[in-house]
Formats: sequence, C-alpha cells, structure tokens
Amino acid sequence: MAEFFLELFSEEIPARMQARAADDLVRLVGEALAPLGFADARGFAGPRRIALVATVNDAVPQTRITERGPRASAPEQALAGFLRKHGATKDMLTQEGDFWVLDRVVPGVAAAGLIASAIPGLIRRFPWPKSMRWGGTSTLTWVRPLRRICCLLDGAIVPFDMRQGDDDGHGLASANLSEGHRFLSPGAFVVTSAAQWQSELRARHVLVDAAERRETVASAIALLAAGRQCQVVDDPGLLDEVAGLVEWPVALLGRIDPSFMDLPAEVMQVSMRVNQRYFALRHADGTAAPYFAFAANIAARDGGAAIVAGNERVLRARFADARHFWDLDRTTRLEYRVVGLEGVTFHAKLGTQGARVRRLESLAAAIAPMVGADAALATRAALLVKADLTTGMVGEFPELQGVMGSYYASHDGEDVQVAGAVRDHYLPKGAGDDVPTAPVAIVVALADKLDQLAGFFAIGEKPTGSGDPFALRRAGLGVIRIIRENGLRLRLGAIIAAAGLADPTDLLDFLAERLRVQLRTEGARHDVLAAVLGLGLDDDFTRLLARTDAVAALLGTEDGANLLAAAKRAANILRIEEKKDGPHDGDVDPALLDHEAERNLAAALDIAAPEVARAIAREDFAGAMARLATLRPPLDAFFADVIVNDPRDEIRRNRLRLLAKLRAAMNKAADFARIDA
Repeated sequence: MAEFFLELFSEEIPARMQARAADDLVRLVGEALAPLGFADARGFAGPRRIALVATVNDAVPQTRITERGPRASAPEQALAGFLRKHGATKDMLTQEGDFWVLDRVVPGVAAAGLIASAIPGLIRRFPWPKSMRWGGTSTLTWVRPLRRICCLLDGAIVPFDMRQGDDDGHGLASANLSEGHRFLSPGAFVVTSAAQWQSELRARHVLVDAAERRETVASAIALLAAGRQCQVVDDPGLLDEVAGLVEWPVALLGRIDPSFMDLPAEVMQVSMRVNQRYFALRHADGTAAPYFAFAANIAARDGGAAIVAGNERVLRARFADARHFWDLDRTTRLEYRVVGLEGVTFHAKLGTQGARVRRLESLAAAIAPMVGADAALATRAALLVKADLTTGMVGEFPELQGVMGSYYASHDGEDVQVAGAVRDHYLPKGAGDDVPTAPVAIVVALADKLDQLAGFFAIGEKPTGSGDPFALRRAGLGVIRIIRENGLRLRLGAIIAAAGLADPTDLLDFLAERLRVQLRTEGARHDVLAAVLGLGLDDDFTRLLARTDAVAALLGTEDGANLLAAAKRAANILRIEEKKDGPHDGDVDPALLDHEAERNLAAALDIAAPEVARAIAREDFAGAMARLATLRPPLDAFFADVIVNDPRDEIRRNRLRLLAKLRAAMNKAADFARIDA
C-alpha cells in the first residue's frame, strides 16, 4: 500500500463550508480511486486549505473480461453496436454456440496514472455551495481563488495540470509545495509526506486539524476567563466557526465599557457573536461579566495589546448601536406594537402576524383550563408574544425574538407570568433546549406550535421526505416534549379542532409518528408504541405513553416474553384459519371444551379479561399487564397439549373462538401482533 496525499490550497475558505468540503473531498476521491483499494482516509479543513491522506494500492491489476454479445444470427447493426460499446473489433470475437463472445484482457493501471486522470475533473466539479471565477479566461471555479495543488504518492509528485482544451486552468499544476501562515511564516515549503506536512505546518504556525484548533481556542479562552474568576458562555457553534477562521489561534481578553453593562446580557452576547465572533463571559452567579474573549490569528509582538484595544473600540461602536435600539424600543409599549403586526406577513395563505395573534388568543383561552393556567394571563401573553417583531432590536438581531419581548413586557409592567411566556413561547427550539414549565408559558408555547401545525396542514403544506421548509417536524417534537416533560393530560384532537383544522386525523398521525421517532432516538421500544396505536390513536399522549410503558415493562419479564410468543402464535393461527372460514369470534361453548388445558385457559380468560378491561378503564395499566401475565401458564399448557385444528369441525371452531377471546383480551392493551419478537 502507498500513501496518497492531496492538498488544495486557496484563499480564505468561509468557515461554514470547511467541514463539509473535507467530507466531500474524501467521498469524491474515494469514489474515483475505489479501484485502487482506497482506505484509511482522513480529511483536513482549515481557512486556506482542504486536504486528505489515504492508503491506496500501487496499481489496478490486470483483469480478464468475458462479455456475451448478440446472437450469431443477429443483424450486423446489433453486432456493430456491441463492438462500439466495448471498443473492440470483430476479430476479437469468438462464437460459442449461438452467440458471439468477447474475451479480452484489460491491462492494469498504475496508481499514479489513475490519480492523474481522475483528480483534475474532480477539482473542476467540486460541489462548493458557492464558487467563483478569478482572473484570466479560465472556466475553472473554486470557492476562493485556488493557488496550489499538492499531490503525492509515497512522497513522489503525481504529475497533472488543470488545462482543459484551450482553457489554461489558471496555469495550475500538481507539485509538492504548500504554504504556512500568511503573516507569521509566509512562503512555500516542500512536502514529502502527510506527517511531515502536518509537523512542518505546525512549525510554520498552522494547526491543520480542525478539532485541535477548536480545543485550543476553547481551553485558551477558558483559562483567560478563569483568571478573571469568570466562565465562558457555552457556544459550540461559535467555537466551530472561530476554529475555521484562524490557523494559529491566540486567545485574547478585552474589557467591556461599563456604560454598556446595563444592556440585557442576551443583547450583548448576540451582538458580540453575530458581529464580531467574540465569546461572552459571565460570573459564577450567571450575570454578565464586563469582559469578552476572542481568538486572533497571529501572535503579536506586544502580546496582543493593540489588537485588544482595536477590538474594544469596535465593540463600543456595536454596543452603541444596540443601546440606540434598546432605548428607542422602550419608548413604545409592547401592546401598542400589536397593530403593527397587521403589516407583517406570516404566510401568504395564512395571513398576517396580526391575524395569527388573534388565533393564538383564542387557542390560548381554550388550552388554559386544561393545564390549570390563568386564562386572562394566557390570552394577554398570546396578544403580546409576536409584538417584538416590530422592534428595532429584533429587526437587527432576529435571534432575540421572544427574549426582547419579555424585557419590554417587564419594562411595561406586565405580569411576570406574561413576560415569562413571551420569552419562552418559542421553546424548545432544539433538542438541547429546556421546555416551558410555567402554566401560562406552556399554554402559549402549545398554542404557537399547534396553530403553526394546524395552519400549514390546512393549506396542504405538510412535511415530505425531501423537505420541511416550515420546520413542522420541529414544532411537532416541541409539542410532544412539552406534553411529556410536564406530564400534561390534553385531548389534542379537541385542541387541534379549536385551532381551525376540521379533521385533526392527519395531524394527530403526524404527531404520533414524531413520538415514535423520539422513542426510537431514546432507545425505547417504539414497536410497542406502534402496537398500542394499532388499537386506535389516543390523543392523550400522556395516557398513551403510560400504556406503552406498561406493555414494555411486561415484555421485559420472562412471563411477558413468553406471553408475546404465544399471543403471536395464536394470532397467526387465527389469521390463517379466518381466511378459510372465519371469522371465529363467537362465544366459546363450554360443553365443547373436551381437554383440561383448554378448560383451564377458558376459565383463566373468564377471570382475566374483565379485570384487564376494568384496569384499563381506570388507567391502571400496570395492573392490566399483571392480569395478562396470569394467562401465561394456561396458555403455555394449551399450546403444549391441545391441537387447535382438530379433525372434528365443531371442536376446531370452538378452539378458534377460544383463541379469538384471548386475542380480544390482549388487544385491550395493545395489538401484540405488531410487536417485534
């Protein structure tokens, strides 16, 4: 095996594109070099380069190919087409029976030859989200001007260039050169291997591994923060981005002008992150600290003092803008901004945000009694939740929707529950977010998401396998998490009807599927949920999950596992026999029970079946499962000692009715036939 190394060196690559580009490079090169046994690939991405190292065989070996062609009696056109397809001539054919046969040797290909022929085209069609042309007349595009191509096979240059017909490909050709840091170590150096490339770049102030750059930034800014008895506000996305902006990260700490420290902490954090890629700091009690951290791309001779001073000046200007919005927005009460929502479109077919607010008020009033919330506060919060969309601060920083509305509601003297609901009604936005827990916030969050879902389902904009442009899956998962984590007892069908969707079935099915996906993600028995849903959709998801958990708990016992196997056996027998002369769901005739095992099973069912029904009616699902478990011994004995398909027809039919009675009793809990064995 030989080491294959490829580096594509360019001007600065946008941070958001780097990781995907490294993955694409490994994938595309892997496909192109698959005949060489491409393996052990590792991709690299950074501000000015994407690269990979892998192992390949020295050559594609010679192979012998036998292809059967057309019949010997076929028209000449058919034979000519076969020869043309395979690049062969007629003297290369032999006749075997009624057919022409092409038997040829395909010569081997050296690794360097295959690489040289594959890589130029791969570079030209590389799938950057956005590409550009630069200088000259070449049609070659890249995310930013491509400057060097380093391509080595066991340290030797694989020669090729980027010319294509009359297109000079910007004069680019493969070589064994790379470059270090633009400012700290400018100039080219010779590459001899992937390991030497990494170590040489480190010596030239470039960390080529993105994970290492990320960890370097994280640990360095955490150390600076600790020196001020502070903590860095967790921001994984910002860490990823900064790791894609710097080749040689040097952490620095700046001070925030005290005159801006009365701005909301969220405003300062978002302004620093969005505009400047700064990290916010906080005290141990969670309050904002008067510092910010950032990563420079150079190790300055003055220890970074000038860089810090410049960034402090920039931040003062940014915060001055934020101060303007903060002060101006508070001159108008939030409730007076609601009228402005009539000019904000929610969706062309669903009207304005103003119309949506009216729907939210109505829906909040319907939900409030179900969760024990104050209806007046819930409807007040619903009126105000979207009003901050008309503020200058949210216009500048859309990420602060809800957050700013909460601040402005508090400033206006609104009830603390109303302000909290305005802040939390978008939650949960993602898997890592908490869900609202205060009753008024729960009401408004559910109203917001269910109105969104009902509205888009009503106009036929449902998620598809290929897309979910209105984030309805996220909204559905949010509804489920709010219900589950708060243990809410809601009749979702009635709420969806109140949201204006005449037939809630499709939306309920959608939510049930989101629940099943969530259980599967958690590693739970989602097949048990499918079995419970097989009896009909229960729109009280808390009750639905309680029943699912009880069935899963039963199946986790020896009795439950054996009961499931027997139930499946009974269901299979019934399915087959009912196709012949069913159904077999009439009353069991005690006089025809001529075997002790079937009499015992019938007696056990007479006791268990009504007890199971009563337990389920009072939502004692664990009790219902305990009663079903008592059926295991007589059911085992029945299948061990009794032949269901007795030659006496009346006995056979009676035993099938007994199994149907068993199926009916078990189906009060779940459709056990749908559970994976």
